[in-house]
Amino acid sequence: MQSKSTPNEQYLPIKHSFTMLEKKGTFHGVPSVLYEPVEPGEKSQIVVLVIHSDEDFLAHSAGSGLAKRGYRVLCANTSNRNDPLDEKLLDVDVAIKYLRQTLSARKVITLGHSGGATLMSAYQNAAENGVQVFQGPEKLIKCSDLGELLPADGVMLLDSNYGNGVMTLLSLDPAVTTEDSGKNLDPELDLFDPANGYDPKGSTYSAEFIRKYQKAQGERNNRLINTALERLHAIESGKGKYADDEPFIVPAGAQNGFNNKLFPQDTRLLSRTRKAWPLLHADGSITTQIIPCVRRAKNDKSFSSLYRMGAIKSTVRTYLNSSAVRTTDDFGYDEDSMYGVDWLSSYNCTPGNIMGVSAPLLVMGMTGGYEFVAAEIIYEKAQKCADKKIAFVEGANHGYFTAKECEVYPGQFGDTVKTIFDYVDKWLMQKGRFND
Repeated sequence: MQSKSTPNEQYLPIKHSFTMLEKKGTFHGVPSVLYEPVEPGEKSQIVVLVIHSDEDFLAHSAGSGLAKRGYRVLCANTSNRNDPLDEKLLDVDVAIKYLRQTLSARKVITLGHSGGATLMSAYQNAAENGVQVFQGPEKLIKCSDLGELLPADGVMLLDSNYGNGVMTLLSLDPAVTTEDSGKNLDPELDLFDPANGYDPKGSTYSAEFIRKYQKAQGERNNRLINTALERLHAIESGKGKYADDEPFIVPAGAQNGFNNKLFPQDTRLLSRTRKAWPLLHADGSITTQIIPCVRRAKNDKSFSSLYRMGAIKSTVRTYLNSSAVRTTDDFGYDEDSMYGVDWLSSYNCTPGNIMGVSAPLLVMGMTGGYEFVAAEIIYEKAQKCADKKIAFVEGANHGYFTAKECEVYPGQFGDTVKTIFDYVDKWLMQKGRFND
């Protein structure tokens, strides 16, 4: 199939085709869509790989957005979204080997968006340093022996979240009083009680409530981890409910976007960066400044009492592997910082994973979403990267599209998808980075 660019776009027409990549030792292949320019040029030897850890990314905007600019892009899904992170790392390896061996790609660049950054950062760290980097005593659960993984030539993390473990932590409802139900809540910790500061148009919680809420959230998080570790010990001692693994249900803990709690409702929290960074504007200009978030309040309904939409349905091993991170007693966050997270306790946290990555790195944050402060944290943790770049896009939401509901006047933020991929294009084409 082939799509044409609109008359005012100076981009190549593109084509796309579906491919099922073979994954040995499993009943599931790796489904993917290859986007490429109809008239390939020098840029088409650079291939961008896009995979999310859980979501369907076959139609991700990077596919057409970068193919229009001359690159080939493979948008893929994990072979089974319910697999633990270890299996998903092998999915990335299958895709990279396909790009290098079958498509003869000269350079392969991974793109991690949202939870996809958890996967891509973990993969690159393990590929550069060996999976033993995830087998140390600091890890809640050790990575499997996956063999040698083929590293990418560069990594792009475009509006990464804080990692799947932290997003689960931020979704836990600390008002839950028992771990067998999401219906019984402590009213003093009820986020949606007006007495605690809730307002559907945008909440303003007291400093006392915020601190109490975050402390209880961290404590519940560590209790769940300890329970999972106890069950893992029982399983490995032959005393589990099953020989290999067992179910692990967490009420009021699903890390879907609409379950993220506290900071989406109170827009003062995680509302700006600590330092000044480049901010991309609709008119093509770039200013260096403290980056403010332009988002509006979200998530005005509680799903804690629901099983389908509110609970984590996992297993002991997968929970520890893919959804858990340790916190310390001082866990919390304010307008520009997150603290008390043991980033290295798990390999499902992007800031911890990126510490071991040395490949060229591009980090971008979208100021119309509520996860953009993660970009600053990740960038500053990437101390092994000699070639790293950070930028923020004014008014782009988490999906890269223009957050029109946040504009002061129509057209204020322009076409944010164009702004993003124009910048990515320049980064990929900077002389000496990937086109030597």
